[in-house]
Amino acid sequence: MFGLPDFPWDRLTPYKETALAHPGGIVDLSVGTPVDPVPEVARRALAEAADSPGYPLTHGTERLRAAAAGWLRRRHGVAVDAANVLPLIGSKEFVAWLPTLLGVGPGQRVVFPELAYPTYDVGARIAGAQPYPADGLLALGPERVPLVWVNSPSNPTGRVLPAEHLRKVVSWAREHGAVVASDECYLELGWEEEPISILHPDVCGGSHEGLLAVHSLSKRSNLAGYRAGFVAGDPVLVKRLLEVRKHAGMMMPAPVQAAMAAVLEDDAHADAQRAVYAARRAELRPALEAAGWRIEHSTAGLYLWASDGTGCWDQVRALAEKGILVAPGEFYGTAGGRHVRIALTASDERISAAVRRLQ
Repeated sequence: MFGLPDFPWDRLTPYKETALAHPGGIVDLSVGTPVDPVPEVARRALAEAADSPGYPLTHGTERLRAAAAGWLRRRHGVAVDAANVLPLIGSKEFVAWLPTLLGVGPGQRVVFPELAYPTYDVGARIAGAQPYPADGLLALGPERVPLVWVNSPSNPTGRVLPAEHLRKVVSWAREHGAVVASDECYLELGWEEEPISILHPDVCGGSHEGLLAVHSLSKRSNLAGYRAGFVAGDPVLVKRLLEVRKHAGMMMPAPVQAAMAAVLEDDAHADAQRAVYAARRAELRPALEAAGWRIEHSTAGLYLWASDGTGCWDQVRALAEKGILVAPGEFYGTAGGRHVRIALTASDERISAAVRRLQ
């Protein structure tokens, strides 16, 4: 209907079957889905809010919005009014529908990174707009572009965009009347570099005009199964999105809103989960390097962007024969044809199994 590409992960099926056949079982590092427990603070809040017979608020409860604003201020130095926070039914639905919600249409370009999460492309296609992967905005010239996506830390590469780069994007967008949507789902997972939000005053000069920052609790708090995210930023844009979402019935369930508020108010569980990922990363990365893979970028986030110099599918096959399933780089754009994305979202036991097989 929308001219959408085939779902890319279906192409991994034969390699998954190869990995499953390994005597020690599969180590699935292909998809960034959490495997660790949902924090007790979230489960308790969900249970306590289970008796929710009425319709939930599209704008979210006051507690939820205050919790999101407090987290942005406390952890990321971003001051945003709670009124300018909007809960999302997971960040993916927002990425897919934002061009449509903003009225982007045929003949208009949606710009996103050359190596990128595939849903930016899908969202442009759903709106009937033209997907336009480009890392250099200046090449667009005077053409009006209604929406520009940035993603830092990057999925798939783990690259962090410095404040100076983000300032240039914001400046260009304001000169050309574009909205900048910043996918910041991995913002708390900086390793060698510390990511910065597009809403930080060092980037935006204290004004959120034309800016939206998208956040997810899937990685920070293992809430992928809850579908819990939010967007914050430009008051005019948030109000516009709220009105459309009210009409469309895009409401986060009330018990999930309660769980989301609870985890945003609590940093201890997030720090503990971060330590778990750091340990897995410290174990897996040197094993890959010793086995002949070069790790590029990967200074933040939950993935290692790796290459042994061969084609991405050759690398997928070689690792599948060891019982390790990874994602080919071309899933994220043609520039990824010689890389693979390797996720840290496997249990400690499975990460250790992968390390032994690489040795």
